Amino acid sequence: MRLGIRLLFAFFLINGIAAFFVLRVFMAEIKPSVREVMEDMMVDTANILAELASDDLAAGRLAAGVDNNSTESPFAQHVRSYATRPIDAAIWGFSKQSLDYRIYVTDTTGRVLFDSENRSVGADYSQWRDVARTLRGEYGARSTRDVESDDTSGVMHVAAPIYVQEAAARQIAGVLTVAKPTRTVQRFIDRAEQKVFMGGLLLLALSALVGVAVTLWMVWNVRRLRDYAMSVQGPADGERHDPDAPPTAALAVPQVPGELGDLARAMDRMRARLEGRDYIEGYVRALTHELKSPVAAIRGAGELLQDDLPAADRTQFATQVVEQSERLQRIIDRLLELSKLEQRHHAEGRAPVALQACADVAIGQTRGRAAQRGITLVLAGIGASGPWEAELVTLALTNLLDNAIDFAPAGSTVRVELDGANVAVLDSGPGVPDYALPRLGERFFTTARPGGERSGSGLGLAIVKRVMALHGGQMVVRNTAPGLRVGLEFPDA
Repeated sequence: MRLGIRLLFAFFLINGIAAFFVLRVFMAEIKPSVREVMEDMMVDTANILAELASDDLAAGRLAAGVDNNSTESPFAQHVRSYATRPIDAAIWGFSKQSLDYRIYVTDTTGRVLFDSENRSVGADYSQWRDVARTLRGEYGARSTRDVESDDTSGVMHVAAPIYVQEAAARQIAGVLTVAKPTRTVQRFIDRAEQKVFMGGLLLLALSALVGVAVTLWMVWNVRRLRDYAMSVQGPADGERHDPDAPPTAALAVPQVPGELGDLARAMDRMRARLEGRDYIEGYVRALTHELKSPVAAIRGAGELLQDDLPAADRTQFATQVVEQSERLQRIIDRLLELSKLEQRHHAEGRAPVALQACADVAIGQTRGRAAQRGITLVLAGIGASGPWEAELVTLALTNLLDNAIDFAPAGSTVRVELDGANVAVLDSGPGVPDYALPRLGERFFTTARPGGERSGSGLGLAIVKRVMALHGGQMVVRNTAPGLRVGLEFPDA
């Protein structure tokens, strides 16, 4: 399973569990909270009405209004008038059009003396908790269903004692109970639950979006680190190093925050150390392989020179030692030049440099070797000037001329052709097999000389190719039948 999917799954799991428990707590607390507020208001109402009913109860007028068919007491009249009052109140978006309090009064024995709905006058309520507890001087309240099987038919009853003055003390003379159906507040409960539920869903959706955003951000930064790590790693087993690839030191370290940024910088430091080690190891392996042949030749010639030899043989072996020593020197010199070039990231051209001037210098440096083999060097065309590094351009042309002199037949001509920002070196040698053309420019890769020997190191064209990479140009090689044409294409000035 991918990292992003794991992070997203873990986030949704944690967020879902948390949302479930939070929503459950809120939903479970709404109904009790509303009923607690409702009970608190009913306590105040019951005590106010109990004070108002005390005079009529003490005078016996509450019972007289029913038993003797006489005029009802003022308290009873006011309560019945309350029950028939027209009402149309808008309460936080809900319309209230009925008054829902039921009020009844019992005497000290629990017998109902007055009922605002005339349902239970004369009934014995002494066993009901609201009446029984209040008569004992305790807080009396109960919740009873009108229909036993219907949870929505519950009615809350809250009682208050009715006190009368007897002698020097106030005595409980009865109980006044206020009853209110819980369904009257159910719509407020339902609306509150719906708001909490919708708010919870919105919070869950926003949390999910945040989780997705955080996951995508994390995965994106991790993938940047992965891509960086893959871009700086060396070639895999069996792969050949690409000499045209940009130096890994020039690759930008991903700018990521926090611990991921620390990881990126640690990877860059590790890359630098590994790259330096791999660079040295690669050079050591290649150099060891390249030096084996001349060292073996020098050793063999030296061992033979220790014996008594004819003068001609001694001269031959001594010459071989000198030639192989010169070959070793050339390899070392070119390897040092290439090593310096590979540590650079770009050329440092400032003032305009003329290609023709660089070609003249290169021809002057190689004219002696060419004369030894009877080869003529010719410069033709007109070259441009540009912000190139003169020393590097001259170095590239010198290596091309040395290479051409090695392959050109004795008595032939090597041409240097200028054409604007391009310069080419042409010889009339055997050329290069087509399969080898793509590999020209690799370190230590070389082809056979016209005589069949492999005296070159393959570093000359590697230096040329690196010089062109530093200038942002390219080296183009093609066979001309006969001969080989190596062109250097510089970017336009």
